[in-house]
Amino acid sequence: MYAYDDIDRTLLSERVSEFRDQVKRRLSGELTEDEFKMLRLQNGVYLQLHAYMFRVAIPYGTLSSKQLRRLAHVARTYDRGYGHFTTRQNIQFNWIKLAELPDALADLAEVGIHSMQTSGNNTRNVTSDQWAGVAPGEVEDPRIWSEILRQYTTLHPEFSFLPRKFKFAITASKHDRAAIKIHDVGLRLHRNDKGETGFEVMVGGGLGRTPFLAKTIRHFVHGHDLLSYVEAILRVYNRYGRRDNIYKARIKILVHELGADKFAQEVEEEWRQMDKRVLTLTDADIENVRSRFSYPVYENLPHMPDELKAAAHDTRFEAWRKNSVAPHKVPGYAIVTLSLKPVGMPPGDATAEQMDAIADLADRYSFGEIRVGHEQNLALPHVAKRDLPALWRALDKIGVATPNVNLVSDIIACPGLDYCSLANARSIPIAQELTRRFANHETASLIGRLHINISGCINACGHHHVGHIGILGVEKNGQEVYQITIGGRADENAELGNLIGPAVPYGEVADVVEDIVEAYLALREGPDELFIDAVKRLGVEPFRERVYATR
Repeated sequence: MYAYDDIDRTLLSERVSEFRDQVKRRLSGELTEDEFKMLRLQNGVYLQLHAYMFRVAIPYGTLSSKQLRRLAHVARTYDRGYGHFTTRQNIQFNWIKLAELPDALADLAEVGIHSMQTSGNNTRNVTSDQWAGVAPGEVEDPRIWSEILRQYTTLHPEFSFLPRKFKFAITASKHDRAAIKIHDVGLRLHRNDKGETGFEVMVGGGLGRTPFLAKTIRHFVHGHDLLSYVEAILRVYNRYGRRDNIYKARIKILVHELGADKFAQEVEEEWRQMDKRVLTLTDADIENVRSRFSYPVYENLPHMPDELKAAAHDTRFEAWRKNSVAPHKVPGYAIVTLSLKPVGMPPGDATAEQMDAIADLADRYSFGEIRVGHEQNLALPHVAKRDLPALWRALDKIGVATPNVNLVSDIIACPGLDYCSLANARSIPIAQELTRRFANHETASLIGRLHINISGCINACGHHHVGHIGILGVEKNGQEVYQITIGGRADENAELGNLIGPAVPYGEVADVVEDIVEAYLALREGPDELFIDAVKRLGVEPFRERVYATR
């Protein structure tokens, strides 16, 4: 965990005071909604279909148990008793009253949580690998660099009014759990031939109406030069990014229209001309941030404790262990993923009671730390293997031990038309129906790793473009219809999915997904061939034939 200092606390306190005054003026009529819009957006407040929506940042996906309890308090006190974890390591509250928002912000500020820049045309919450710091084989903890970027970008005056929103993601592992190739800037931490730590810099990723994967513009930027190089990128974007057309304003369009090589040349020239002295990170600067992260004092524990051996006969526990427990860099410990995808419920939601209970379990079993992943699940990153059976029983009681992580019912979905004023189709009911269709754990295990992503509009908050099966809801002649893509993925081998054919009505979506899965089971080369690999080998046509043969 990172320890915030007096500067952070003062900033949050002043920000709450400013926003309290802005809300007061809006409620009195002194500010119109148009005048208030930019102010609320920069504090993470949207006007949704039914109420204001409040988006809270969870920098690089790390929460303390104290912070999670405070999120539960906000859900219980100011909302309807739950929160929704998003694909960018934020949490959203969908029923906040405007008059109570300053109080909610003040309550969060007391524990070092804020909502600054979770919306608006500025740099957003810096995201990272939810297993950062504990994943075997990572170069180093990428949260150190995420924190450096967080401090640098928060309220940066030059980049608070960009042509459009701007998102960073950082990973330090070979397997990309941060989806860096679908971000405006993706940073892959690695070491060069000299053993120096630096970044492969990818620019121009993003989904939405015009999806692109980020392109590498520099294979190695030394860690000392990270801030100056990022500033050069943002300066080029600020200078050339489209402000006359919202649909062409993202940096992905600029990179596409200029070409990656030309864009890289512009960045290099800007970087060459900069006075880098102020932005150069010294070893002391980096160590200062690193030193403010606290890490658990791990015990010397056996790889296979007696408690784990004794529980192995319990088939339900074993199903959960094999599905939800991952290796840890320290022997005797494990990373545990908590599924927020129970059968028949909205993906990514957690009640106040669940959040409180998870905070208690984090204190007991995970050194008081919780992680949020872009897949809309939570994780306990420091669990002793001896505690896994007891933890499983406790998680099962509160409904977050469904053994479906990375399986067909572990669905990513945006709120869709049930909440969002931008959406034109429902997402949540589709996800709920699919979890019912694939509720049988043996069937889901037979299918294997398969990611379904659902978006209720072209803005792609559900990341449907990079789902193994992607579902996009659109409106046609007053009806909800859904486009289906297959073959997408968001990891280190990121690909955009391919459309399989014409859109299908709302009532047929679950049937279509079942047809696709059945085609895969019939066509795969043995049980070890994953869905995504079968699609790559076979192409779209066999799946298209199966889906549309009787339609």
